[in-house]
Amino acid sequence: MVDFAFGFLPLPNNTTLFLLAIYINNIPEKTIVWSANGDNPVPAGSKVTLTSNGQLVLSDPNGRQSWTSNNGGGGVTHAAMLNNGNFVLATANSSNNAWESFSFPTDTILPSQELGLGSALFARITDTNYSSGRFKLEVQTDGDLVLYYIDQITKYNYGYYWASYTVGSGVKLVFDDSGSVYFALKNNTVFNVTERSVSAKDYYQRATLDPDGVFRQYVYPKTSMSGQKNAWSLIGFVASEICTNSIADLGSGVCGFNSYCKPDTSKNTCECPKGYSFFDENLKYKGCKPDFTAQSCDVDESQMYQLEEMPDTDWPTSDYEQYNPIDEDQCRSLCLKDCFCAVAIFRKSSCWKKKLPLSNGRLQIGMGKALIKNTMKNRQDGSMLEVNLRSFTYKELEEATDNFKEELGRGAFGIVYKGIMNSSPAIQVAVKKLDRMEEEVQKEFENESMNS
Repeated sequence: MVDFAFGFLPLPNNTTLFLLAIYINNIPEKTIVWSANGDNPVPAGSKVTLTSNGQLVLSDPNGRQSWTSNNGGGGVTHAAMLNNGNFVLATANSSNNAWESFSFPTDTILPSQELGLGSALFARITDTNYSSGRFKLEVQTDGDLVLYYIDQITKYNYGYYWASYTVGSGVKLVFDDSGSVYFALKNNTVFNVTERSVSAKDYYQRATLDPDGVFRQYVYPKTSMSGQKNAWSLIGFVASEICTNSIADLGSGVCGFNSYCKPDTSKNTCECPKGYSFFDENLKYKGCKPDFTAQSCDVDESQMYQLEEMPDTDWPTSDYEQYNPIDEDQCRSLCLKDCFCAVAIFRKSSCWKKKLPLSNGRLQIGMGKALIKNTMKNRQDGSMLEVNLRSFTYKELEEATDNFKEELGRGAFGIVYKGIMNSSPAIQVAVKKLDRMEEEVQKEFENESMNS
């Protein structure tokens, strides 16, 4: 069986849609190393055609074009899948291919492949979603090799989190036949990207910009070892510190807004802070949303919110206020009383207020203590559900507010009073007395009476 194949493979998470792909064929995993239409998978019945003018064209069952090689020009004699994983449109001059997949990589490079100045790899969204994602490895035209996190749609570079720092001297990224991945420099020296190499004779190899933004080199034994199941093994990587090294003024950071990056030796993950949940559990890069109602700025609701502690967590670019020197109790009080404060960070004798949306979140030793604001009502115990689902008589509200004794604030339609519901446990509430609404109802009644 040949090592590489070119053809259609179903998406891992949706077998009704297909990728036109190059994949390692001689292993059970059928690992994809290149795809033509990751952003636009096609349904069953689609086909790829080598046209008379020498282009590859992918069409859906209705004949609509989904992708083309766009190589242009004539002279193509045939298409071929080479033993090194490169799919080519060959010409009569075998040393001058009209088009080849090695020149248009997706997220992976293979032994014998090179990326010249101006080339890039793009991570896919998730392990099972091959759409172009949020990270890029770029061989810049200035000679620097850089990892960026980017806008998924426009590909705008938000900020970098790793670089070779070889401006003016870098030439090309090379994955040589011996299994070494390095950045070739003008003075005939190299910048080693990964430190290990293994025999191409004994292992399948690939270097991939993974969905979490880390560039990793993997190997897979070509022959089965006695009593062991073959699998891809990690032998080298760069930018595993992405959680702590990335920061930019724009964008959400490595993870989505209101989430934070949790470093892991095998795969960095994105998590939600306490009181928040993911918009989409399957697409965590979309960020997190509060599981509670935002604090009102019209009245003082500070007693209806609490601060949950999260050690060594921070969102460095979400500050809007800082206090120093200050103690933790003062920091807590200032955040609870401020309707704009979503999080307070207390570190040593300093306090930072953070606003939504939170960005560039990370878990990192020494970052201090994050105080996450959420509502005490959010606990959803039986007494709280009772309050949410029932109506109250005027007398009950009068008793709860001690005859409307403590005023919290004034709004457009009346006064808001502090109250305590007689439940177990007792629950603090805000009660609004709608004076203006009563006046408007009375006026409407009088108007109707005059017109009848």
